[in-house]
Amino acid sequence: MDHSVIVVGGGIGGLTAAALLGSEGFRVQILEASREWGGCSGKFQRGNVVYPVGATLGMGFETGGIHQRIFSYLGIIPPPHLPLEQVMDVHLPHVSLTFHRDRETHVNELKKAFPEIANQIDYYFKEVYKVAKEIRHLMGAMPILPPQTVKEWKELILSLRPESMTLIPSLNKNMLHLLKKYSLHTHLSFKHFIDGQLIDSMQVVSDQCSLLLGCLALDIYHEGAFYLEGGLFHIAYSLLDAAESEGVKASLGRKVVGIDRDDQNHQWMVFDHRGNEYRANHVICNLPVQTLEPLFPSKYVPKIKRYLQGKDSKAVWGTMSLYILLKEEVIPQSLPLFSQLCTSSRGNMTEGDHLFLSLSHPEDRQRAPEGFRTLTVSTHTKLDNWNTKEKYDSYKSLLLQKMLTAIESAIPSIREGIVEIFPGAPKAWERFTGRPGGIVGGFPQTKEHAMFNSLSHRTPLRNIWVCGDSVFPGAGTIGVSVSGYHVFHSITGKKLSL
Repeated sequence: MDHSVIVVGGGIGGLTAAALLGSEGFRVQILEASREWGGCSGKFQRGNVVYPVGATLGMGFETGGIHQRIFSYLGIIPPPHLPLEQVMDVHLPHVSLTFHRDRETHVNELKKAFPEIANQIDYYFKEVYKVAKEIRHLMGAMPILPPQTVKEWKELILSLRPESMTLIPSLNKNMLHLLKKYSLHTHLSFKHFIDGQLIDSMQVVSDQCSLLLGCLALDIYHEGAFYLEGGLFHIAYSLLDAAESEGVKASLGRKVVGIDRDDQNHQWMVFDHRGNEYRANHVICNLPVQTLEPLFPSKYVPKIKRYLQGKDSKAVWGTMSLYILLKEEVIPQSLPLFSQLCTSSRGNMTEGDHLFLSLSHPEDRQRAPEGFRTLTVSTHTKLDNWNTKEKYDSYKSLLLQKMLTAIESAIPSIREGIVEIFPGAPKAWERFTGRPGGIVGGFPQTKEHAMFNSLSHRTPLRNIWVCGDSVFPGAGTIGVSVSGYHVFHSITGKKLSL
């Protein structure tokens, strides 16, 4: 067996696969188009200030979490991470509350916020946590979905236990079904709270969100939520260091423009924009699946189209993000590191009506000098709103002001405290991450895109693999890390310990 691998894309999924393969003696070359590692979990720097570009809230570092397991397998120390007992504050139009890591405390907080439905909330979360516990047990062995080979089916079946059968009736149901079961769907404020949690993790609200994955999303912060000093890009750099220590070669500024097969030598050829050619037995594409077709000659296109059948690119979100350096003095002392602002009285979850705020720790000198803090703010946006030059410039300005106005509810003097601000609209994301149109977050976890209807890391092209947020299990550093592990497992047969 040829132990050579090319990884296209230096996001966390690709770096996970590269580091794991390198630890097993594979000859690996990573090619990253940009000048920064980490993809959507990367960073950019302005002077002595560092801004994380995307994901900011850390998960998976608890005992048994995916990052803890991968770092343990590689024999490396994880980056410093501060556990959060109070995960975030959530501000709805008529009530504010705190999301607590402890399940009982969290449910009691919700019952106090919504006393008129306290009993229903109790029963609702008992079922949510019961379902989530069973899914976590099932996913502990990290089976591959959807199974494509006899081995993958066997591993999935062996991961089941009698209690797993209780999940089957919920496979084709959505989270709205569970809200209706406990007559909570008509309580707009509580549903607004649930939708706010789901849109950030599942990219979709309760009306369409897969019930099984939605329960897992509502439970996941209780397993562990963390602040990473500096930012989540340290996950990428830790993986990169581990990979390079095993002889993995890693190159920035190498945009891959073509992939073709040398059938005579049984190798894949990868070409970058500088005219360099790389050869390997395996190619791992840590890319949005929407970018695959243009990379391959036309003879491979029918297979790629079949692989992507039913995956509507219009379902994917873009984001508008603000990167702000603030004077410490304008930040209320009670403001936590993470907050959700849900401002729409109608429960709208996009375009500045739902914001996620990530504030740097007051002692985090990696991100800002003393007396200053960085603030990253993001909202979901439909890419159709940005598809012309005229729309783009006016909408960017409009949305910027709408977002600042919303932030004033949490930081009243924010405009007086802004030292610098960098709006990150979809084209900025496209330039920074190479994602077409600025798409982020993978496919929404609806019944049509989740679980058995998700995309496998295994493509129809032999030894062409995909990892990242487009394939199972989806977005977030946990999801992309699992997809990177799946590629490693499929190539080597090796498993992470439980």
